[in-house]
Amino acid sequence: MNELLLVQELKNGNSKAFTQMVEAYQHMVFNTVLSMVQHHHEAEDLAQEVFVQVYQSIHTFRGEAKLSTWLYRIAVTKALDWQRKQKAKKRINALKNIIGLGVKEEQLPDFHHPGIQLDKKEQAAVLFKAMQQLPDNQRIAFILIKTEGLTYEQAGDVLNVSVKAVEALMHRAKENLRKILTNYYVSQL
Repeated sequence: MNELLLVQELKNGNSKAFTQMVEAYQHMVFNTVLSMVQHHHEAEDLAQEVFVQVYQSIHTFRGEAKLSTWLYRIAVTKALDWQRKQKAKKRINALKNIIGLGVKEEQLPDFHHPGIQLDKKEQAAVLFKAMQQLPDNQRIAFILIKTEGLTYEQAGDVLNVSVKAVEALMHRAKENLRKILTNYYVSQL
């Protein structure tokens, strides 16, 4: 089914079209969210939330961008919202520790991304941790291009910026990652 017909069927409430859309885009959405939040269980929940939002708001999709671009935007927004909530929780827990309520920081689980080969897992974990230190727009551009394999034009559509802006974001992201990783590896010596 072509994209225009799929969108029309989704707008008509066709459950088979929705199932087809989920099957076609579930890995893309999950991997994008996982690359950002780095928690497998949370990524599964957020990916489900993306599809629930699509189901509830498909009537607002105007078709000015590809369906996949719209899905990326929703996935990125959901992941960023989750990260903001996590940062707020950490600040509250830090405050509780200061006033003596004794709340301990959560231990982060090992990060596993389906696209990472086992022998590269340690290096990937270091890279993904470094990526978390990038500003949101740089991190998202880097994830979309390097992890998801989007072109600069496609990433620009998702981020709603020009190709030149994506090029600048990628340049800054690479420079910042180079600094972060250099500091990390120097400190490991």
